Amino acid sequence: MGLSTHVLDTMNGCPAAGMQVALYQLNGHTASSEFILVKKFNLNADGRNPDGLLIDHQSLSKGRYRLEFDVASYFANKGVVLPEPNFLEVVHLDFGVAFEDQHYHVPLLVSPWSYSTYRGS
Repeated sequence: MGLSTHVLDTMNGCPAAGMQVALYQLNGHTASSEFILVKKFNLNADGRNPDGLLIDHQSLSKGRYRLEFDVASYFANKGVVLPEPNFLEVVHLDFGVAFEDQHYHVPLLVSPWSYSTYRGS
């Protein structure tokens, strides 16, 4: 249970090792609410958080979250020559957790020009 992510580099056909990711949680439910940083980390060789779950089952709470994936820096570090400005800089995924007793897996499939996501298992 809890919250996890996994990133696959579809351009190179491999996990996005080394990509920087940030997790935020929305504080409040009004127009002035803001996302508060929960943690920042670099993906491991398998394209996952090196510490395992982003939020464990006991700590996962109902609410709005954001994952930010630093796509441009990742591909630049891989030696991919991209135009300036890059088509994708940072991918922001906003999602909701409605059921605290379920697992939320938020994978990202990404290239310098496209991305897709879904609620995984």
